Amino acid sequence: MLQMLHEKGLRAEHCYAAGIASIGAAFVSWMLSQRMESNGIARADRWGIFIGEWAPTFIALGNGLRTYEK
Repeated sequence: MLQMLHEKGLRAEHCYAAGIASIGAAFVSWMLSQRMESNGIARADRWGIFIGEWAPTFIALGNGLRTYEK
C-alpha cells in the first residue's frame, strides 16, 4: 500500500502536514462543538478525540513513506 501511495505522488511531507493539520482541526472542532452542541461537553470531547486520532495515523504513514524516499 505504501509503495502504491508513493508511486501516486504522496510524499512523507504531505502526511506530516496532514498530521499537524488534524491536531489543529481537533482543537477547532472541540472548541466549536463545545459552543454549538446542545448535548453537552461529553459530545464535544468525543469530536475532538475522534479527529485527534487521525494525527498518529498520518504521522505513521509519513514514516512509512519516508522509507520509499530514501
